[in-house]
Parts: sequence; structure tokens; C-alpha cells
Amino acid sequence: MFKKCMLLILKPLSFLPAILMMLVIFNFSAQTGDDSGNLSYTVSHKIVTFGNEVLQKNMEDWEIDEKAYEIEYPVRKLAHMTEYFILAVTVSLPFYVYGLRGFGLMIVAGLICVGFACGDEYHQSFVDGRGPSVKDVGIDSIGVFFGIMAVRICCWTFLAPGRMMERSRRRWERKRARQREREREMQRQRRRGR
Repeated sequence: MFKKCMLLILKPLSFLPAILMMLVIFNFSAQTGDDSGNLSYTVSHKIVTFGNEVLQKNMEDWEIDEKAYEIEYPVRKLAHMTEYFILAVTVSLPFYVYGLRGFGLMIVAGLICVGFACGDEYHQSFVDGRGPSVKDVGIDSIGVFFGIMAVRICCWTFLAPGRMMERSRRRWERKRARQREREREMQRQRRRGR
């Protein structure tokens, strides 16, 4: 009884990470075009600087700046995919816990995440220096697909063996119960035959 009450309370809370991720994405989208561009450039600059140090390329500052500018666009789009990958994971896991699996999970979680991506792009149309982009929705959708697939693969890999063992145990118990019932019936028939 206690376990059922706890599950009843905790299951709805499993959607909290998805809501928090939606807030994070919304806040990133609320940044002006300049702020968003500067953030992408800063991240790109740190990536190039780190690569320069690790690979010991001895690049000049102007070369680092130039490389950071070159990779800024791919870094920005990879950030889009990563955000929506995480969103898809945080949306898919609770549905999986509630028992939604397979194609149904892909449809429901996919519609929620891609719908959010569309709404987010619409939201950007009201932000200074930003605008909606169908291309970004497509990029976000790629992240969503891989996030949902990651949940399906991980859950199937780690949870399916336990479920299969549980099903085998129940099947064995039912078989054993039928066998006991047959034995009892045979004993009853023997008693009647005496």
C-alpha cells in the first residue's frame, strides 16, 4: 500500500525535468540575437582554445578568433540538437515509466517535443534580432528523434531483461499452480473411486 501511494505521488514528479528543460530552452530563446550570437561565439572560442592547448597547435590569437568564427554556426546548431535531445529524454522517460512504449512512445514524445520546437520558434519571432526558422525545427527534430531512440534503447537494454525474468517467473508460477490443481483433481478422483 505504501509503495503504491509513493508511486502515485512520485510518478507525476517524473515530468519535472522535462518542464525544467523547457524553461531552459525558453530562456535561451528569449535572448536577443546579439546575446545569442555572443554566447555561441564564446563557446566556439573556448572549444578552439581548448583544442589548441590539447593538440599543441600553437595558434596565434587571430587564428583562434578566425577558427571560432568558422565553427560558430555548427556549434549553434549542435546546441539546438543537444537541447532537444535532452528534452526528448526528459519527456520520454516518464512516459516509459507510465507504460507507454514502442511506436506510441515515439509518437507522443515526438509530438510534444516537435510541437514545443515549433512554439519556441514562434516565440523567437517576438525577440529582437531573432526570427522563426523551419530549418531549426528540423534540426531540433533530429535531436528529438535521437533522444527518444536513446531512451528506447537504454530502457530496453536495462529494463527488458528484468521484465522478461518477471514474466518467466509468473509463467512458471501459473504452470506450477495448474500442475498442483491437476494433482489435487487426480487425488479427488481417486478418493471418489474407492
